[in-house]
Amino acid sequence: MGTASAMPISDRNPSAQMLNANGRLFLIDCGEGTQQQMRRCHFSFVRVEAIFISHIHGDHLFGLFGLLNSMAMYGRVAPLDIYGPQALGSVLNFYSAFFGSDDNFEIRFHALSCKEPEVVHTSKCLTVSAFPLNHKIECYGFRFDETVTDRHAEANPEYKGKSYAYCSDTAPFPELPSWVKGVNVLYHEATYPREMADKAEHRFHSTSEQAARCALKAGAGKLIIGHYSSRITDFDALLEECRSVFPETVAASDGDSFEF
Repeated sequence: MGTASAMPISDRNPSAQMLNANGRLFLIDCGEGTQQQMRRCHFSFVRVEAIFISHIHGDHLFGLFGLLNSMAMYGRVAPLDIYGPQALGSVLNFYSAFFGSDDNFEIRFHALSCKEPEVVHTSKCLTVSAFPLNHKIECYGFRFDETVTDRHAEANPEYKGKSYAYCSDTAPFPELPSWVKGVNVLYHEATYPREMADKAEHRFHSTSEQAARCALKAGAGKLIIGHYSSRITDFDALLEECRSVFPETVAASDGDSFEF
């Protein structure tokens, strides 16, 4: 629902994705305008089971207050689990103190603190792990692994379940490919093209080529790139840089839907 980075782009929103796992909705990051994008994509405000915030930069959470308020106005009563860095707790406390006094649902905040992948959320359909990324501030990626049920096993004893990993706002680091190893689909930021590698390094981001190398080392089935710098105008060239390393790459646009 959002593929831009920090600076506004006229036809792209900041970071936000919705993972639909067997009808259960999981929101990943919540940049400005996310609730409007949810309306356009026909996602229910009251059916979101959990929200995962990667870090406390505005382009990943400025849409959270509006979304929480809309959830209340739509009559949500089910508790809402929100996962993110410790500092997010203060942001949510501010919201609750000034805007959430009449809300009829409980916000259950789970502060993340891990040095390697750690299971943080389980449901009937999947298990979610968080892992640290290499950014200017505390930042986390997330891996979603489908729960293999008896029904799956009966239909196909070799079935291992589907998996998705979300890696936004990170410079490359050696452990990351092993932490997302074998996922069916990997989302990895590609803020800059290859020729802006110096800017990527300075700002703790990745280039298109670095994202593709991560996917290659991880043995991912497909790579989706996003979080584009406002400086990028030639998205085809960015995509080709990725495909020269990892052919199964897609450059995401706002509103895209992927089934796997």
